[in-house]
Amino acid sequence: MSLNYSPVLWNKQKRTYDLLIAGFIIIYLIIFSVLTVRLNPELIFETLLIRAFGSLAFLMMTIILCIGPLVRLNSRLLPLLYNRRHLGVSMFLVASIHGIFSILHFHTLGDTNPIISVFTSNMDYNSLVHFPFQVLGFLALLILFFMASTSHDFWLANLGPRFWKALHMTVYFAFSLVIMHVFLGAFQNDTSWMIRILVLIGLSAVVCLHLLAAFKEKRLDDTGQNQTGAWLYVCKTNEIENNRGKITNCKSERVAVFFYDHQLSAVSNVCKHQMGPLGEGKIVDGCITCPWHGYQYNPQNGQTPPPFTEKISTYDLKVQGDEIYINVNPNPEGTHVPPVKIAK
Repeated sequence: MSLNYSPVLWNKQKRTYDLLIAGFIIIYLIIFSVLTVRLNPELIFETLLIRAFGSLAFLMMTIILCIGPLVRLNSRLLPLLYNRRHLGVSMFLVASIHGIFSILHFHTLGDTNPIISVFTSNMDYNSLVHFPFQVLGFLALLILFFMASTSHDFWLANLGPRFWKALHMTVYFAFSLVIMHVFLGAFQNDTSWMIRILVLIGLSAVVCLHLLAAFKEKRLDDTGQNQTGAWLYVCKTNEIENNRGKITNCKSERVAVFFYDHQLSAVSNVCKHQMGPLGEGKIVDGCITCPWHGYQYNPQNGQTPPPFTEKISTYDLKVQGDEIYINVNPNPEGTHVPPVKIAK
């Protein structure tokens, strides 16, 4: 958490992560170029460059879209999510090189403005077989531009978490455009069938992982759906690890119950930063710490430590024997609730 904005906030982990991204990009481009030259020596340099950066951008986008569901399935992969925005911006830069060289190669030899030429050089919009696939790629790149240019926390704070999140969810629309862009381009140019297979593998991976994560999340959301009273059973006291949380569902709202210092507190599961799952985080220095980006909240009142001002809802708890119960009715955001003591 920080009160000040900086162009890039690097720490040791992010430096290592970014070096790995740069290394991966360089190694991929080298391997792709060597294999392409050996298998298709007739290709000119510009075509090789366009295909190398285009395939790399698609691979990176597929990895980015797989990170979210993978983290939902296995929390040990959270470091990937923590640094995902750096990977997203890197992907946009790679895609931009592909797009720029494509426009320079195909649309700068005439009298028409190159950008206008992308939309007017092929007007066969009513034909699936001859559809101008380059337009789809251009629109996808435009979406990625808006996402990359608003990835900084300055835009998150000023646009608001919900609008910012909605804007960045358009990555799925961009991914759909890229899928159609590659498929139509490969079909019209009679490109190797390997490209189509690799695209299908990437699409299948994204869809399958999201479905698996959705099924897991649905089981959690079904918790307490038939609840009629004010108090909902959560779990046994020994089922929550020390300084960790347990997520449950109260009136269709996810709540995180934390065990720390032999006591229990419950707060809303939604972080005010990017709506991250607080229940998957842990208590650090006495504060609930969001696993996505490290935002912190006092477990007893749901308030961020000064000078921050964010607040989340708190919930009343009670323990009967070794069973934990939560009042499904939330307290106003920032309300102090005395923690429930647990015998050592």
